[in-house]
Amino acid sequence: MALKTYKPTSPGRRGKVAVNFEELSKTAPEKSLLIPLKRKAGRNNRGVITVRHRGGGSKRKLRIIDFSRDKFGIPGKVATIEYDPNRSARIALIYYVDGEKRYILAPLGLEVGDAIIAGDEVEIKPGNALPLDSIPVGTLVHNIEFTPGKRGQLVRSAGGAAQVMSKESGYVVLRLPSGELRKFHHKCRASIGQIGNVNHENIRFGKAGCRRWLGIRPSVRGSAMTPRDHPHGGGEGRAPIGLKHPKTPWGKPALGYKTRRRKGSDKMIVRRRK
Repeated sequence: MALKTYKPTSPGRRGKVAVNFEELSKTAPEKSLLIPLKRKAGRNNRGVITVRHRGGGSKRKLRIIDFSRDKFGIPGKVATIEYDPNRSARIALIYYVDGEKRYILAPLGLEVGDAIIAGDEVEIKPGNALPLDSIPVGTLVHNIEFTPGKRGQLVRSAGGAAQVMSKESGYVVLRLPSGELRKFHHKCRASIGQIGNVNHENIRFGKAGCRRWLGIRPSVRGSAMTPRDHPHGGGEGRAPIGLKHPKTPWGKPALGYKTRRRKGSDKMIVRRRK
């Protein structure tokens, strides 16, 4: 998957770097796996903005992705590799032998025509799904379950992969993309391989309008505001934040402020990412 640059016909074009779509199948998405997606523009059920700088953007439809991989022992064949506007990863349309169709996250190396299967003792190859206790040490995995049977919740974005480090007394230790070492129950399932579209992190949007297409609205720097509008505001010329810590517009610490409450799952962390 190569990166695509443009001739500098405008300032926006000069700085733009995109990923080409040569690995995608030139087909429309599967209609039976599409549902309408209502735009929330960062608002909650009361209409109050809870996430700032969201709104607008191109229309999308939601692709129903199979994160659970619960069709055990039923082989499937990759029909297409497709673009999904709702995530950074590519998705693969699977035709199962029983006639069902499902989308899964497309790992690196998965191609049209490949066979995949989910089970307890299946081949270790990209796209197959197994329990962690059946996966050899050193294997790269993605779409990992936190709790057995609760579908994959971790490592689902482009280029992501966790590595199986060790197995001990009913638990499997994984090294997550953040560098954190964490224990998982040995019955938690995961898919083999690294997620594709690894060049996603190298994309450069080139112009502000490209962010607007994604539904991201402009953000004003706090240092450009007045003191009554932001803790970083005011001063003559460009003023530093000063001796105090960076703050949000409402005066709470913005960097290095611990917001995670004590959770029972913290005991599963072997080594933190920091």
